Amino acid sequence: MALIKLALKPGVNRDQTNYAGEGGWWDTEKIRFRSGYPEKVGGWLKTTINSFIGVSRQMWGWITSYQDNLLAVGTNNKAYVEAGGVFYDITPIRATFTTATTDNCFTTAFTGTGSITGVTLTITASTNGILAVGSVLSGTGITAGTTITSFNTGTGGTGTYIVTPSQTVGSITITGNSTTVKVTITANGASVGDYVTFSGATGPVGGIPAAELNLEYEVASIINSNSFTIVVTTVSTSAATGGGTAITAAFQLTAGYAIRTGGYGWGAGAWERGAWGSGTIVPVYFAQQDWWFDNFDNDLILNIRNDAIYYWTRGTSTDPDFTTRAVLLSSLSGANAVPAIAMQILMSQQNKHLLAFGCTPFGGGTADPLLIRWSNQDDPVEWEPLVTNSAGFLRVSRGSRIVRALATRQEVLVFTDTHLYTLQFLGTSDVFGVQEYADNISLISSRAVISANNVTYWMGQDKFYAYTGRIETLPCTLRNYIFDNLNYDQAPQIICGTNEGFNEVWWFYPSINSTVNDSYVIYNHQEKIWYYGTIERTAWLDSPLRVYPQATTYDSATGISYLYDHERGVDDDTVGMEAYIESNNIDMEDGDSFILTKRIIPDISFTGSDRSANPTPTAVLTIKPRNFPGSAYNTEASNAQSVIETSIDEYTEQVFIRARARQMALKISSTALGVQWQVGNTRVDIRKSGRR
Repeated sequence: MALIKLALKPGVNRDQTNYAGEGGWWDTEKIRFRSGYPEKVGGWLKTTINSFIGVSRQMWGWITSYQDNLLAVGTNNKAYVEAGGVFYDITPIRATFTTATTDNCFTTAFTGTGSITGVTLTITASTNGILAVGSVLSGTGITAGTTITSFNTGTGGTGTYIVTPSQTVGSITITGNSTTVKVTITANGASVGDYVTFSGATGPVGGIPAAELNLEYEVASIINSNSFTIVVTTVSTSAATGGGTAITAAFQLTAGYAIRTGGYGWGAGAWERGAWGSGTIVPVYFAQQDWWFDNFDNDLILNIRNDAIYYWTRGTSTDPDFTTRAVLLSSLSGANAVPAIAMQILMSQQNKHLLAFGCTPFGGGTADPLLIRWSNQDDPVEWEPLVTNSAGFLRVSRGSRIVRALATRQEVLVFTDTHLYTLQFLGTSDVFGVQEYADNISLISSRAVISANNVTYWMGQDKFYAYTGRIETLPCTLRNYIFDNLNYDQAPQIICGTNEGFNEVWWFYPSINSTVNDSYVIYNHQEKIWYYGTIERTAWLDSPLRVYPQATTYDSATGISYLYDHERGVDDDTVGMEAYIESNNIDMEDGDSFILTKRIIPDISFTGSDRSANPTPTAVLTIKPRNFPGSAYNTEASNAQSVIETSIDEYTEQVFIRARARQMALKISSTALGVQWQVGNTRVDIRKSGRR
């Protein structure tokens, strides 16, 4: 008998077959390598119990001169500043309406004429309010508690609806009480998902108290260009219109798409392409809503991709003024020639110029996707180029649009869809200069690039790159595995971040059958190896200003997101984390002889486990024998070639088994709460066992 030490190569290789990669690792889930040995990644916990609305795509951290540790978070619905675990809403106001436009703008309940046959309600006339799912109906002959369960042809007014219970009622006046309130404000410009805050309303209105009306609400539905609905908590008790003549309605910026969204709507595509009223055969895509942030000293500068630039003032009090919202940069005192639209903003922190990429030119007009403008030094509101200031502009010439600008130690890297440029501060009358650095390169997503240890890494359309002063294709042992398993329609969601404590660069991406980021790939830039797994994250920030790397995740069922501290604990928040690593198949003499395995001496450490949650942490050791690379693994317990599983802990000395096959793989896994482990050099007691 002979003990063989399994000293496997670090990293994972899926660009070869399982058998061709002998001596390495084949499959991982939530595993990293440290000093060449695999271990379970650190866990994560919610930073705070507080949540925020929408899908976050960007975070930005900074510390003010007052020692505030602030974090900006942008979602498709709102912009926030987080401090002390509280998310403060700083979303700019799009429009504010007051008297007389808002006078008595609330309408509760529904009144109209209709009948019921079986479970079908037919409304023939509407005189007040709207119906909603959940509306409780009343009227002569209507069974008490009759409720609308779904829409049929009706959408709140005339039409048909499904009700319960079944009954027959002739044409009568019908009242429908619900939590849905109709709001009428002429030319309000609202869209579904927008947020509006009411103040100054008096009440009650139809049984709904004034205090409940004077809150922030999401627009639930659009009735027409002048009316929309909101959903309150209290069920109305009567049909009424009111609220008084001192109502203020402040509408926040229009909500954007959470993901890249395609449609085949009427009117999209070439004219006379098909039959009248038919949709386009090529989908029209609407971009997901992204924010960009940077700080100017204590204050925050922000913009939505391809939209206006905003400014949030921290204030000069000891505590930040979180009651203020961001406002248009062009609305600040002294603002001059501020770009109306920018693809991205960036503050050059070394020389205090605010840069706008893909912006409207000086003098106005249509945004130029290749134009770069910058403000006067230390003066982000002055953009008119004069001999007395340093404001200016230049244009890159290659590509069709700027995709991303990234500030590095000595320059700003400017990616177009085909080229890479470097933008440098010259300190002369030209202020900035640009050089074309490389052509025929790609950046798969504007957030798929990051700098770590003075090297810039990014994910292209079909490979990974590194910029060290020159551009290199980054060798990747997972290249085909990643790019063949990627949903390119949702590639704009791909994000990148560092985990400097472990010398890692993470990319989160949507797998081929997913519409959200559900997978990750990691490059360890110190050990130059790759590994991968699955996890849902929408934004990531590893900053020395915070103790832990932080990430956000979105719950589509509730429409809210949470902020997590990574590398904190060993679990998936408060539940156990699934983690495993599996080796490539191992054989003797190229599989010419069978190998008989009788004993395994595991080498595994449980250092770092949470003993308060799990006093005796364990992992599962799985031996997977088979005869040929194309053979399925056998699960019959009586078969010597069946998969064997056994539990091991820190006191396990050896495991006796009986497995006979031409090749085998080993797998270490765990799912329990509180478990942390690292694998060393496991030894296997094997011998030849004939050729058949």
